[in-house]
Amino acid sequence: MPGIDLSGKVALVTGASRGIGAVVASRLAQAGARVGVNFHASSELATVISDKINKAGGEAFLVGGDVSQEDEAEAVVKQLVEHFGSIDILVNNAGINIDQLLIRMKTEDFDRVLNVNLRGAFLCTRYAMTHMIRQRSGRVINMSSVVGLSGNPGQANYAAAKAGLVGLTKAVARE
Repeated sequence: MPGIDLSGKVALVTGASRGIGAVVASRLAQAGARVGVNFHASSELATVISDKINKAGGEAFLVGGDVSQEDEAEAVVKQLVEHFGSIDILVNNAGINIDQLLIRMKTEDFDRVLNVNLRGAFLCTRYAMTHMIRQRSGRVINMSSVVGLSGNPGQANYAAAKAGLVGLTKAVARE
């Protein structure tokens, strides 16, 4: 991240084993942050990202857990803080999509997408903010999508979760 110095900062990126999360974790490390690389199902991919960061001179810490589950989200934040001593930046990036037209969408698929994409961000933010408030500083970045504003056929669950994330972001910013 040219021009941004995050030396001494600690970041947690949820869903960092691939895609946008992997790039964000790598870029934060390039800017000097120590980075928690969160993963749920892709430990092998997360290890590749972590190793890449460490080999480039950064400092990465693997922290597994399903952030949609309260006890695991709490543990993810707790493990990061125990390892690095603080948390300064939280990037809520964990997300899934299970696309299907609404009339064919299974209730459990609707719930799973909302749980990962929205509830996970809520839980991680709540646990990270406890530390950030004590530190009197911190940043939370929520990764949403234009689909949350415009909708998309076959993505009622994803659109609802991302629209909810926009609302969550605005409400927490005011807090």
